Amino acid sequence: MAATLESATSEKSSYSRYENLTQLDQIKDAYEYLCKQEDAVNSELDVQLQKQSALESKMLSLHSMLPNLQLVQNDAKQLEGMISFTSTLAENVSSKVRQLDLAKGRVTACIQRVEDILDLKFCTDGVQTALQDEDYEKAAAHIHRFLTLDENVLRMSEDASEGSALETSFSLLHEAQTKLKQIVHSKFDAAVHSGDVASVERFFKIFPLIGQHEEGLAKFSKYLCAQLADTAEKNLDLAFRTQSDDSRASVLYADTITLLFESIARVVEIHQPLVETYYGPGMLFTMVQYLQKECDRQSRKILEQFKKNREFEMKAQQVQQCLMYQKVNSDKVDPKDLDLLLAEVTLLNTRAELYLRFTRRRITNDMESKDQSDEIREEKLMEIDQFILNCELSRLMQELIGNYIMMEEYFMREMVIKAVNMDQVEENSLTSSMVDDTFFIIKKCVRRALSSSSVDGVCAMLNHACSTLEQDLCDIIKSRLRQGFPSGFDFTQAYNLVQSSIQSGRFQSADVETDKAKSAFLTTLNNAEVSCECIQTLKSNLEEEVSKLYSSVNEQSMAKLMSCLSDLAAVSNRFKDALEFGFSQLNSSASKPRIKPCIDLFMSTSHNITEDEFTNYEANDPWVQNFIINLDSLLQMFKNALTPTNYDTLVSHVCTEVASQLEKATMKTTFNRLGGLQYDKELRALVGYLTSVTTWTIRDKFARLTQMATILNLERVTEILDYWGPNSGPLTWRLTPAEVRQVLSLRIDFRSEDIKRLKL
Repeated sequence: MAATLESATSEKSSYSRYENLTQLDQIKDAYEYLCKQEDAVNSELDVQLQKQSALESKMLSLHSMLPNLQLVQNDAKQLEGMISFTSTLAENVSSKVRQLDLAKGRVTACIQRVEDILDLKFCTDGVQTALQDEDYEKAAAHIHRFLTLDENVLRMSEDASEGSALETSFSLLHEAQTKLKQIVHSKFDAAVHSGDVASVERFFKIFPLIGQHEEGLAKFSKYLCAQLADTAEKNLDLAFRTQSDDSRASVLYADTITLLFESIARVVEIHQPLVETYYGPGMLFTMVQYLQKECDRQSRKILEQFKKNREFEMKAQQVQQCLMYQKVNSDKVDPKDLDLLLAEVTLLNTRAELYLRFTRRRITNDMESKDQSDEIREEKLMEIDQFILNCELSRLMQELIGNYIMMEEYFMREMVIKAVNMDQVEENSLTSSMVDDTFFIIKKCVRRALSSSSVDGVCAMLNHACSTLEQDLCDIIKSRLRQGFPSGFDFTQAYNLVQSSIQSGRFQSADVETDKAKSAFLTTLNNAEVSCECIQTLKSNLEEEVSKLYSSVNEQSMAKLMSCLSDLAAVSNRFKDALEFGFSQLNSSASKPRIKPCIDLFMSTSHNITEDEFTNYEANDPWVQNFIINLDSLLQMFKNALTPTNYDTLVSHVCTEVASQLEKATMKTTFNRLGGLQYDKELRALVGYLTSVTTWTIRDKFARLTQMATILNLERVTEILDYWGPNSGPLTWRLTPAEVRQVLSLRIDFRSEDIKRLKL
């Protein structure tokens, strides 16, 4: 309302000049304006008067709240006073508490220093008595207590009266420490020299008490290394005296190096608790470093003797020359001479990998038990990995495995070539010997590589296996299939020959060379199919073995292994391509020439027949029965000469060829209603026979012909609409609308105008 009055006042002042108006129009305008202002003011007054009761109730409530507000104000003032008092009191108390805490800390430090001074005096007296009594453990305990004291702090707390006494104690204890170090070192060396194991361990435990952890571990580790060296020398001498006819002569050096690894593992097993107890966690790595150096020295000696006595390097050079220069057979290394050598190499590497895994696991567990930050722990673990990777044993085995891979590749390739050259067909066998022999050799070589525990070695041998299968087996199969199946084949005679092959194991005919070529082609076809199955089986078995033997390797190594195994699938596809090529050769030479005359006979058989002819066809079929007999003779001839899978594949190819040629012949034939019915009966008989001779489904190959038979059996043109489009149900039409019209036009009793009017 105040805003309205203020606005009205402002407007009134703006019209004050109208008081002296003399013009009637101006006076009327001013009057109208004032009337509007009066109406607005009246409206605002009405609104405010309507709120009168609410405003009065609020004013009453405010009046009733005034006493309470006064009480709240008084309470707030009292609370302020209490808080101020409490704050002052707390500040005073906390200052006194701080003073008490400071005093307590000083008292505690004082007590600690007093105790330290007492301990110092106790250690001074005790260490001299212990040294006189040759109680070196007790003397070391006093020195260890002295070393835990902060000498600088004790000197700060000394006064004039005690200064000389503390200095004397420090001097005596330092002298005792030096003397005890000399005694422990000399006693330890004497115990080592005399072979007193109990004394060696006794003084080994004293080293950490006098602050000589590294020195103690170094001396004790050298002592253990000397024992290991003696044992390794004895084992190597024993190996030299082993007779060549001994049952373990072929793995003599693998056994010798295994004894070395077992000795080191036994030393670690026995002495790890001792090191952890007296030297603390994380110190095993220091001892293992010394042991590993001795292991490297002894391993080098064993491997040098292995290379020398097994003539390993000479054979590796000969193999390398054979691979590089493709020497003639007389100059080649006999792969059989490498068999036992390669087995021993894999055994050597397996034992080395097992030992290195044991060492890494022991050091890692000891390092992780030490209380340290994550960053320092990661650095230590990386240092351990680098130590294992760069030790001489690892380098020696990598060099050995490098030569092994080359020699294993040579062994595998030469043995496969020999298997191919000695290929022969055994009696009652559908395949030749080279398939079984080749895959036996491949499995032997790859599994031998798997037993080496070397991921890189396994991957290399898998790659070589794939290369060998492609170059030395698949290419041979392809080259034999390229020669083709001999044409001009007498199928009746062939059927008899195949039957006789069950007894003789090969085709017999007047033309021996031709029969051999036919038999060789079919055998090669079987070899290709069996090779595909063998590769899949090999891949599956190797995946299981890799998962078991290499379950502990990292993800990157496992990915490498699986990638190399997946290459076997690509090799299998190469054999499938060769198999498909062979069937195309067989189809063009054997199937097509026999099917073509039968299809020509179909075209010469009329399908524009009367009811008498239709009845006569039922009794004396002019085409399909003879066709089935010819197909049966064709298929029966190959049934016993092909593997079941290849036979089903041949039936599939024959079905494809029959369907293709019959469809072309059908499109060149005319039909009436009875001819279409006869065609449907012929097609059903043909499909029924072909279905009975194979385990594969072949109805899909005759889907177009079946739909053509359906069209040719229609009574009228428009009946096709009951089968086409939305009315087709689950039927999927393989024929296009144009082809449907073309088939309808084969019915001589269907008018072309009716066919053209169809909306398909």
